[in-house]
Amino acid sequence: MIVKRYFSSKQPDEYDELEQHLTQELNAPLDWPEGGGLTVGHVAKIASAATCDSAYGRAANGHLIDLFAALPLPGTNDGETFWQRIIDVAHSAAYNIVPANMGGAHFDRIHEGNGAGIAYRVLAFLEEMKPSQRADVAEVIGSALDTNTVGVNGRYAGELWLRDAEMSAWRVALATRREFETAQDRERFFEAWGDA
Repeated sequence: MIVKRYFSSKQPDEYDELEQHLTQELNAPLDWPEGGGLTVGHVAKIASAATCDSAYGRAANGHLIDLFAALPLPGTNDGETFWQRIIDVAHSAAYNIVPANMGGAHFDRIHEGNGAGIAYRVLAFLEEMKPSQRADVAEVIGSALDTNTVGVNGRYAGELWLRDAEMSAWRVALATRREFETAQDRERFFEAWGDA
């Protein structure tokens, strides 16, 4: 939405998709209330800016939480056994994601809208593992996942979990780039691709 809003060729008196949606849902013209400080058009611009990258990052973070929630919980017997097995096969790479190092404040920050720390820890965990360790970790994770929940188990389920965690963490990392950091990149992109 943010790309469409800032780089569209709409005429000043035309409503974009979000503006059309808001005027329809609110049953109010774009300049309502007349003479008011905050209009429907202003709300559309605020909503567009707020939902693009931040919603993308929040959704990916939410997905990371769901992935970790599918694993045995810390503080339980199953959790203690599971996390020890992860340390045993991933060695020092595991310290990026074990609950003692990644729990608590890192997950609290997600609720505050600043959750890139978990994403960076997941990426570091995956980067530091050798291929053989990754395969062993996939086996440990896959054996811990509930087949009734995810539909598969074993190493394949663990591989899916790892790939999903990796892509979700990557999306969070990309979304942490602020608009002022990406504006010139986007401008160059549209110019180059527009000229192609």
